Amino acid sequence: MRRGPSILGIILVIWLVIGAIAAGQRGYYKGDDTNCAEAGTILVTIVAGPLNYIGANPKVDCDLPEPSK
Repeated sequence: MRRGPSILGIILVIWLVIGAIAAGQRGYYKGDDTNCAEAGTILVTIVAGPLNYIGANPKVDCDLPEPSK
């Protein structure tokens, strides 16, 4: 019988919190106009977690098709 959260779950939450802190320190949460690239960069920065502090600087570049006129 297992009680409480698993150690893996706790590590995952800590990993993601560290990534969210790194994104905040880089100023990614500022600004009103968020596009695909900015949202993607925020997401991969959060997923990278502590790797941000050892040199990882993930960026996302996405080009969405323009609607036809």
